[in-house]
Amino acid sequence: MSRPWTADRGDGTYRNPVLAADWSDPDVLRVGEDYYLTASSFGRAPGLPLLHSRDLVNWSLIGHALERPAPVGEGEFSEGESDGPRHDCGVWAPSLRRSGGRFWIFWGDPDRGIHQISARDIRGPWTQPHLLKAGKGLIDPCPLWDEETGEAYLVHAWAKSRSGVKNRLTGHRMSPDGRTLLDEGKVIVDGDRIPGWFTLEGPKLYRHDGWFWIFAPAGGVETGWQGALRSRDFFGPYEERVVLRQGDTDVNGPHQGGWVRTQTGQDWFLHFQSRGAYGRVVHLQPMRWDDAGWPVIGDAGEPVSVHPKPDLPPQPVTAPVTDDCFPGGRYGRQWQWTAGPDAGWTVPHSGDGLLSTCVRTADAHDLRRVANVLVQRFPAPEFTATVDLTLSSRALGAKAGFAVLGDAFSWIGLERGADGGVQLVHRYAETVAESERDAEYSRPVPAGSGGRVRLRIEVSAGARCRFSADTGDGFRRSGEVFVAVPWRWVGAQLALFATAPPGARPAGTALFTNFRTSKESQ
Repeated sequence: MSRPWTADRGDGTYRNPVLAADWSDPDVLRVGEDYYLTASSFGRAPGLPLLHSRDLVNWSLIGHALERPAPVGEGEFSEGESDGPRHDCGVWAPSLRRSGGRFWIFWGDPDRGIHQISARDIRGPWTQPHLLKAGKGLIDPCPLWDEETGEAYLVHAWAKSRSGVKNRLTGHRMSPDGRTLLDEGKVIVDGDRIPGWFTLEGPKLYRHDGWFWIFAPAGGVETGWQGALRSRDFFGPYEERVVLRQGDTDVNGPHQGGWVRTQTGQDWFLHFQSRGAYGRVVHLQPMRWDDAGWPVIGDAGEPVSVHPKPDLPPQPVTAPVTDDCFPGGRYGRQWQWTAGPDAGWTVPHSGDGLLSTCVRTADAHDLRRVANVLVQRFPAPEFTATVDLTLSSRALGAKAGFAVLGDAFSWIGLERGADGGVQLVHRYAETVAESERDAEYSRPVPAGSGGRVRLRIEVSAGARCRFSADTGDGFRRSGEVFVAVPWRWVGAQLALFATAPPGARPAGTALFTNFRTSKESQ
């Protein structure tokens, strides 16, 4: 199976990023010889991805912890509320921990508050979300169960866009069952009092060597640094130090992530780097402690690009799966919906291929507003993706396609024209546009093709995207280069969709088959 990106160099070393896709705001946990990672999923469903590794370099996606992204009240989910996409909202910066024989994930929804779920097995079943602290702007929570004292704590940050507050970390005592905060909370770190520090957020809370440690980034997503803070008492006062910065490297904003100690006693730090349309890719840094007891991350506090792998048993070279033949009409774990989901968006069947319902919607002119869009991350800086498409719907105006979706979008696919024929179309919309427009003249699909076409997107350095289609006579390029555009916090995505204009009758289906990715653009 082709992997557009692998970090394991096969010679005992690895290259960064170890995950070259948008696994935003990662946190990591070791249980025995197994390592688990989760990341922000924002408004996509299912949410809270779960990745597994045995060497911190080779990762696979094993599932998701959250079925739907839009909790309304304690333990409740509303199907109606999540009907529309919330691309930059939803699940922000989760923390993954283990206590009392259970896995725990805490996260902040900036519009609702802090939630938690738990499970005995990492693969579930997971409990329904519990709203631990309600309010706007409550983000980036992290719990700590202190084995030395038996106490439990929670720290979180603030989103100024919702609360008017930022650059502060608030601490609480918490009940050991993770369901109740035991006090009103106290600001335990005020970033405004630290010279040069701003946008302090993303705290991860640990106990080490008699200290309470908070690993927290500051300085902003694109250009920030990683800080470490310590105190003998959870509520402070804390002293701080910058422990990872860009320095002379090309890794901008190397920060926000988690510390993990291996079973062999080595320390490592996983963090993200914001790469524009590619999203927040994940780097692995070596970590040690200096004579004063402070962490030193990377190469003297700067990111490494190539480094010897952790001292752990050798593992097969792998990376999260991207290809999919959709067996039995089922899509793989790598796919998420931009909202919802609704069981009627796909149709189970006995063969291979994703049989997608052409969902009737008044928003078909703007993919950013459509709920039934199936997406996956860009898997590498340069790659080619192809998929076969057959439009079976007879509804006039029905369409289906393969897209690059972000704050601007472009797609190529099939549409049932006013004359009843099937046309190959290529459309796009700029960030400021409220509706798509043609990127190339439409052309009829040959009658002998059976309404089937092969679609291709080639992505080269700088997220420059070239669209092509093969209607039976080989691939022909379509339109000009489209430069992918991220959302504010989310990278651009590869997307499959099927829609139809509003109407009372079912609009039929489209069939996607043989989704494949390869390492480089053609």
